[in-house]
Amino acid sequence: MTQAVVTTDEKALAARSLVAEELAAQRGRICVTCSFQAEDMIVLDMVRATLPDVPVIFLDTGYHFAEVYTYRDAMARQWSLNLINLVPEITVAEQESQFGILNQTDPSRCCGIRKVKPLFSALEQYDLWFTGLRREQAKSRATLQLVEPFALPSGNSIRKISPLTDWTTKDVWTYAAARQIPLLSLYDKGYSSIGCEPCTSLPTDPNDPRSGRWGGQKQECGIHIQPA
Repeated sequence: MTQAVVTTDEKALAARSLVAEELAAQRGRICVTCSFQAEDMIVLDMVRATLPDVPVIFLDTGYHFAEVYTYRDAMARQWSLNLINLVPEITVAEQESQFGILNQTDPSRCCGIRKVKPLFSALEQYDLWFTGLRREQAKSRATLQLVEPFALPSGNSIRKISPLTDWTTKDVWTYAAARQIPLLSLYDKGYSSIGCEPCTSLPTDPNDPRSGRWGGQKQECGIHIQPA
């Protein structure tokens, strides 16, 4: 029996409905994490339709591409974002002075200092967390759910919503084009997953969008991995 194909319009309707339902439930303090990649911009577009002043959390590691900072600032102005630039406890210079170039010697520790610790600390202030995660992005996301509890290191739990869970890359580009959402210029150069500049290269496997991250050493920075 042939499985019915779900169109991008149908997926978009379902995603917008989920976002609206979660926001209508008024589950407390709400945030969107945004790397300013395409998926996050789509989720942000959906959330802003109901909650235009939603806090938008950007992990400012100090290692991003110049294009990311330029695009972030342009979209923050264009969309009048309530942007929160989350910075680590130590600067890039302080980290490199103390520990050397961790993105080369110990990328997981670098991610821990510059992404994981700041985000998990910030999420303590919120009850509902919207993300742009998709199952298709990586094998590590194969069991991703639309709605799931996420326990922070403190033991507190936050409700995590990923409206694009079953979207394909084609769905992402189709929706962005239909909504006339300008996207990060690095996509035009062939990048398919964009993180910190030292740890991001063009994909080495056309079937794995995250194959250009961390030189193939790992798939996740840690912010979407349940703390032990």
